[in-house]
Amino acid sequence: MRIVGVLVVVWLVIGLFAGFQRHYYSGNVSCAKAGTVAATVAAGPLNYVGANPKVHCTVPRPSR
Repeated sequence: MRIVGVLVVVWLVIGLFAGFQRHYYSGNVSCAKAGTVAATVAAGPLNYVGANPKVHCTVPRPSR
């Protein structure tokens, strides 16, 4: 069971590194950017074999 935990942590660290290489951690934060960062981290090593997850979302504007 311990090896599974180590593998999950390594998977997520690789995903964090991929996001860093793509400059996802700089600039303004939006719904789409936060979703893309989360998807990139979750994809982990798959980012290096062609996965390029992107999330598109819109937030409703408040009514006047």
